[in-house]
Amino acid sequence: MKLVFWLCAVGVIYPYLLYPALLGVIRVFAKRRGAPPDPSLPGVTMIIPVFNEEARIERKVANTAALEYPPERLQVLFVSDGSTDGTVNLIRAKAPAHMELVELSPRRGKAAALNAGLTRARHDIVVFSDASIALEAVSLSRIVRSFSDPRVGCVSGEDRIAGGDGEGLYGRYELMLRRMESDVHSIVGASGSFYAQRRALCPPFPEGLAPDFLSVLRTVERGYRAISEPSAVGAMTALKSTQQEFERKVRTVLRGMTTLFAHLPLLNPIRYGAFAFSLWSHKVLRWMVPLFLAGALISPVALLGSPFYLTAFVAQLAFYLLAFAAFREWPGVQRVPGTRIALYFSSVNIAIAIAWYRYGRGVRQELWTPSQRERA
Repeated sequence: MKLVFWLCAVGVIYPYLLYPALLGVIRVFAKRRGAPPDPSLPGVTMIIPVFNEEARIERKVANTAALEYPPERLQVLFVSDGSTDGTVNLIRAKAPAHMELVELSPRRGKAAALNAGLTRARHDIVVFSDASIALEAVSLSRIVRSFSDPRVGCVSGEDRIAGGDGEGLYGRYELMLRRMESDVHSIVGASGSFYAQRRALCPPFPEGLAPDFLSVLRTVERGYRAISEPSAVGAMTALKSTQQEFERKVRTVLRGMTTLFAHLPLLNPIRYGAFAFSLWSHKVLRWMVPLFLAGALISPVALLGSPFYLTAFVAQLAFYLLAFAAFREWPGVQRVPGTRIALYFSSVNIAIAIAWYRYGRGVRQELWTPSQRERA
């Protein structure tokens, strides 16, 4: 049981701590240098899928109109996926001339909305965004300048999550990983709220797959790199509801699993080298953490005569008790350091376990309900 405990402990620690440390070492010796940014601005099609965004669509229209990009080189497509509230009327009333509205009815799902935008795209660079993110004025010009490097096929912006030491802290951690992965080879997932891709690398999106993750996988399959651009920034707020965070994570992981298992050859390190290493470490092994957590909790039970394993067992119980107390909002528990982190980490791994269960049962998810975040 000692071997089981230590294998499980390493399985938990590796994707969250050891993998970033290894990336940091590899980055020192293998940091890639991109081509100098091209100051000219290419033609861009921006696709924004929306569903029942009445509460925040005016802000998104205004934010998009304020982007510092020549209107004659920018095509903006708002694609309403069967919205039943006032979203469509507000877009018609508030959108400037260079913004177009595409209406789908009945509701078909996010892939169909993105594909409807792609069929109308007039430019070679496509930018995907959503209503939840407020972009800085220079973000659009910053995200497309990386395409001056002919080896780059996909570029992710950075969504900075304001507030919250759960989702917000996790978001900052993910951004750190993306920057290191960019320097070594390619990121393994783009920001679904704001990323760009060469139109030639973007065939229609299949139903049930995660478009942002799929875009990265397709880019690497075609021999290009997918990178992160730290200066292309958008602001979001953390979800206030733990239940919202939980449901979003289950949905995200389920779609991610469906996407990766449709592209298993990318896990071959002989063919895809550094990217396969990152894909295993950042995705597959992280999705295995719930199994490792269970093993790390159960295996010390047979070793409680040892002070070390007794301490390890009690420490884990205390961590999960803290997470449960935070979930139940017990009085005073929020003042305990690390409470939100314990809750977020536990809920993330329960969500991953549920996603595995649903995937094993053949559940696939195409229709999406955007997370309702407050204004950033």
